[in-house]
Amino acid sequence: MSVAPGARSHEIDPGISDVAVSAEEVVIELRMAVESILADIDLSEVTETTEAPEEGAYDRFRAMEPQALAEEMRAFWPQMADNLMIVVDGQWLTPEFVGIEVPEVGNFDLARTSTLTFRADLPDGDAPVQFGWAEEYGELVVRQADAGEDAYAGFLAGGELSEPLPRGEIATEGAGAVFLRYIVVGFEHIVPKGLDHILFVLGLFFFSLQLRPILFQVTAFTLAHTITLALASLEIISVPASVVEPLIALSIVYVGFENVLGFGSLRSRTALVFAFGLLHGLGFASVLGDVGIDPTRFITALVGFNIGVEFGQLAVILAAFLLVGYWFGRKDWYRARIAVPASLFIALIGAWWSVERVFL
Repeated sequence: MSVAPGARSHEIDPGISDVAVSAEEVVIELRMAVESILADIDLSEVTETTEAPEEGAYDRFRAMEPQALAEEMRAFWPQMADNLMIVVDGQWLTPEFVGIEVPEVGNFDLARTSTLTFRADLPDGDAPVQFGWAEEYGELVVRQADAGEDAYAGFLAGGELSEPLPRGEIATEGAGAVFLRYIVVGFEHIVPKGLDHILFVLGLFFFSLQLRPILFQVTAFTLAHTITLALASLEIISVPASVVEPLIALSIVYVGFENVLGFGSLRSRTALVFAFGLLHGLGFASVLGDVGIDPTRFITALVGFNIGVEFGQLAVILAAFLLVGYWFGRKDWYRARIAVPASLFIALIGAWWSVERVFL
């Protein structure tokens, strides 16, 4: 349920693990770009490999043929195993390497997702299993494998453990738990992870400090991204990230320059923001696709995620108002000295991202 068939090679997606728990053992299939782990990138600190000093090592691993990368991973396994958390009744189990499947090098501009399989024998008894990994490995999706549509699926920050997965049974989540979890996921996608979305919302803020324009724009943006988020998540529409991401950056450019030039009316601005919201909704859809929403909980997750996104957007607007709007918004020089320079800065960042996302 993602927007695109693959992410650009420098983008960091969460690992996705399918955990099968029986009475005697746990078997885990983990899909991820192992190049980032081999390069020793701290994924809790960066969102793209280009931000990491180990970028060169990542690119070297990314260029390796499948067999060579698999051998590197086998040699690295003891170190990685120490950072995998399989916990039963407070006891940490040591996972055993089973195998790895590495795709061909393919398009170097796209991340390569390998499948790593490992297992562990379970101690006697019926205590459930929890799984997670170290904080520096970044975000992790944990899904209970072979357990039907109601099985547990969790989106974890690095260092967190999944809910207890019982042996030979299905661990289910109530609608309330799913709803609250996706509110958090939606909020975090804006603050602190969604810098492009933060800049777009700030562009809306610097258009006008009056409540009516802000309310109209935010409402239009919300309605639009809700529509495309639902359609993309249901795989009714599909637009490559290579198209969506540069267009999102260009939307930031336009909003910033329109603020500087001051030629947009509220009606035209609201219509334009609605159109841009359709783009941003396609970007949001990749997050829900990464988690792998249970179809029986789709509406609950979608509503929760949207509420979280709205809370994040309102938090950005409130922070901007408290930092500059409240103190300086009524000053005669507010637009010339604050709103225009800030909007120009936003537009320039968006312009750089547009170039980066197309050519770099």
